[in-house]
Amino acid sequence: MLPVWSLRSRELTLNRIPLVMGILNVTPDSFSDGGRYYSPQLAIDQALRLEDEGADILDIGGESTRPYATEIDVEEEVQRIAPVLAALQNRLSIPVSIDTTKSKVATAAIDLGAEIINDVSGLEADVDMIEVACKSGVGVCAMHIQGRPQTMQDNPQYVNVVEEIFEYLQARDQCLLEQGIVAKKICLDPGIGFGKTHEHNLTLIRNASRFLQLNRPILVGHSRKGFIAKLLGDKSIDRAAGTLGVSMALAQSGIHVLRVHDVAQTKQALTTFMASIDS
Repeated sequence: MLPVWSLRSRELTLNRIPLVMGILNVTPDSFSDGGRYYSPQLAIDQALRLEDEGADILDIGGESTRPYATEIDVEEEVQRIAPVLAALQNRLSIPVSIDTTKSKVATAAIDLGAEIINDVSGLEADVDMIEVACKSGVGVCAMHIQGRPQTMQDNPQYVNVVEEIFEYLQARDQCLLEQGIVAKKICLDPGIGFGKTHEHNLTLIRNASRFLQLNRPILVGHSRKGFIAKLLGDKSIDRAAGTLGVSMALAQSGIHVLRVHDVAQTKQALTTFMASIDS
């Protein structure tokens, strides 16, 4: 049976075709589109565009988590996301996720309608984050990261990357349950690109179905990341087509949610790909 992801006011039914989470970075320095939607109006327009293109979830972030990114304070992060969330409150029909590691940012976003906390630290960076999640009843996505964004790519090492991350997510899931988060609220993410080499990323993608044994919704965020350019042999290449190739591999593995920049292309590719392989 496929899992259900329960959010604050609704449930997402996870079907054979993955849900698509559209990325909206309200930042000047994100690795792929930094600055493109930094203006609130441009961000609002892009959010509505992503919904029109078929996004099932909109993931809004106000702080870059690219390698070696500069940290910002709570006030600045809230200032970036709040006008966008406020303007979208009565205009979107899809759920909004807030991409943050800070409980005060999560609280501000939830007050403005966010339904999911997407935390790259696995809800570990801020001691108050789990309490915010419990009290609000939002869905959560807990991701694996080795190190912190400022240091994670210095020298990531694993003996067995798949099993080590599986064990971390399993333990983190148990910790979230013990601290009061309801099981059906939890989604897990192996953290492609967060403290992993290019080969680690590929190994995780080749073995993505292993994470289904956690019996939780599994989200993967691989869009436009450096390992794709590495595979294609050109750091400057447009990574959209390469991202689609990885998306289809993840869909075939049974991954439940794909976090991507290019929503329309991903939805179209999923429709034709899944129709082609399903009997």
